[in-house]
Parts: sequence; C-alpha cells; structure tokens
Amino acid sequence: MDVKVDFLPEAESRIVYVRPVAVADLPDELRAQAAGVETLYAVHRPDGERLALVRDRSLAFALARQNDLAPVSAH
Repeated sequence: MDVKVDFLPEAESRIVYVRPVAVADLPDELRAQAAGVETLYAVHRPDGERLALVRDRSLAFALARQNDLAPVSAH
C-alpha cells in the first residue's frame, strides 16, 4: 500500500526549546527564588511561550520528555 502520511504537523507541535537564561535577566520575584544560582534553563514552546524554568539542562530535557515533548537546544 502506498499511502502518504504527514507526520510533521503532529511532531512540530510537540517540539520545545531548551535554552539557558541568566537569572539577572529575570523579574525580581523570580530572582529572589533563584538565590545563589546564576543560570536557569527555560523550556519554551515554538511560539516563545515559556513553559518552565529549571535549575539544570538535564532536568529541562527530562521534564520535556516526561510530558511527551521533543526537546531541542536553543541558544
């Protein structure tokens, strides 16, 4: 059987981007919660919406995968 299957739209909606964020660039309330840490890692949707901030990169990837998302690095 020769059937064309379009996997990209579904896969695209599951991609999230993981990038480092300087704590100094965050709002005051978040900086206070991140005392002693210079860099956090953000998990973002393709449209830029921030889904999470976590302490390290590996945790960001694990969090994304646990939620059936496909994380990729962004700089």
